[in-house]
Amino acid sequence: MLPSKPKHFRGIIYYNFQRQLSQQECLAELLSVFDNEAPHQSTISRWYGEFKRGRVSLSDDPRVGAPKTAVTQENVDAVRKLIIEDRHVTYRDIEASLKISKTSIQKILHEALGVRLVSRWIPHLLTEEQKAARVNLCQKTLDRFNSGNSKNVYSIVSGDESWIYSDHIATIPLNEQRTVTADSYTTICLLKVITELRKINPERRIILHQDNASSHTAQKTRQYLTKENVELLDHLPYSPDLSPSDFFTFPKMKNRLRGQRFQSPEEAVDAFKNAVLDLPANEWNKCFENWFERMQMCINLRGECFEKLARNEFALWDQEWNSIVFSDESRFCLGMHDGDVFFVERHVHHTVGVMVWGAIAYGSRSPLIFIRGNMNAQRYIHEVLEPHLLPYLDTLADPTFQQDNARPHVARVTIDFFQHNDVTLLPWPPRSPDLSPIEHVWDMMGRRLLNLQRPPQTLEALREELVVAWNEIPQEDIDHLIRSMPRRVGEYVAHQGASTHY
Repeated sequence: MLPSKPKHFRGIIYYNFQRQLSQQECLAELLSVFDNEAPHQSTISRWYGEFKRGRVSLSDDPRVGAPKTAVTQENVDAVRKLIIEDRHVTYRDIEASLKISKTSIQKILHEALGVRLVSRWIPHLLTEEQKAARVNLCQKTLDRFNSGNSKNVYSIVSGDESWIYSDHIATIPLNEQRTVTADSYTTICLLKVITELRKINPERRIILHQDNASSHTAQKTRQYLTKENVELLDHLPYSPDLSPSDFFTFPKMKNRLRGQRFQSPEEAVDAFKNAVLDLPANEWNKCFENWFERMQMCINLRGECFEKLARNEFALWDQEWNSIVFSDESRFCLGMHDGDVFFVERHVHHTVGVMVWGAIAYGSRSPLIFIRGNMNAQRYIHEVLEPHLLPYLDTLADPTFQQDNARPHVARVTIDFFQHNDVTLLPWPPRSPDLSPIEHVWDMMGRRLLNLQRPPQTLEALREELVVAWNEIPQEDIDHLIRSMPRRVGEYVAHQGASTHY
């Protein structure tokens, strides 16, 4: 009979510590055997720290103090300090650090500090049926809204609850209610949102997107929505990666408010409202573009959840990055200043310039390819992938191809091309240029051109200089960028998908 799981895991952690495995290697072993039952990385880190300080016992330390005596000002201050130092601190972390009971911790958090601990989302282990359902729903939604290009997108309202209820139309405080019921959801949340939406046009069409919380799917809620002529957009369980509130609204707002202290719930609600109102309209547009990009990504991954791949696999990669081929397009332009033609920064649109495509890998790079005119899926296949990428991949051992989520890259015909030619794709988070090392290669080329004594005067001269710049970048510099991928992804995971400093 195996010992209890906590002590069982501690024995494995201690064994791996004595083997001098790194914390990441220890976590990788546990995940490979126990999958989602494995302890969190913070647990491994905590026990590695204990073992470094000389601890050999795997048993829990005896807990001292009854709930009444444990709620001291000293413990309140200690819990506050732990929360400030680590916003993902758990009950178990506080128990282990302060040696006080869970009841005492709850009293300190709820009564003395007026806060709650929230759980970290761990991706659900999806069945094949659930993955297929995700793919079918994403394809159905993409077809219905023309991949986000349909005017009907403007009828969609997506909302959710966090500590306060919010979408980009209205923010509704739930005051002292700890649980959202069908009654409060219809009479407070939905009533406010629908009223705001129909102030100008009472007949406005509303398509509501929400998750499957019990208050959302209750009969009373459905009856209310039918009466208000509100259409429901389907949403599958275990899919926060396909919910705008989960992947955009709440993370965005909480990042903006992080570090601020509020004297009352009303002050916190006002701060949240202001953060929502201050966000430019184009950011909300990007949110919906991102949403449809994620649907296409879900289809490309055959229903798998990208966050699970990124957090549970990529964060453990090291040498695996050496088999990735990173690709991208970039635009380099010519401009005018005091009558002289000179080189200006890349990515400037509506300016005379050239578009290039390239790919880099550990130890090699593709030729630099010039693209004339606007890129679409067919041109991407016939002018880049077929004549240049496939021959380049043939020179590498077991490569995996990375590209961003530009529409020509994720079009159905492009994905079919990759599958037909057995090209393995690396799933890639939308809007993540900071994770791609080839972005730094474009910057290297741009700086080289800016430092030329005789800047290119014509597009042909610009093309020639770009080829020279591409070929003269030391391969060691490219290899160094690829070796930075474990640090990039580690920072990405630590920031829960927010931008890194790269």
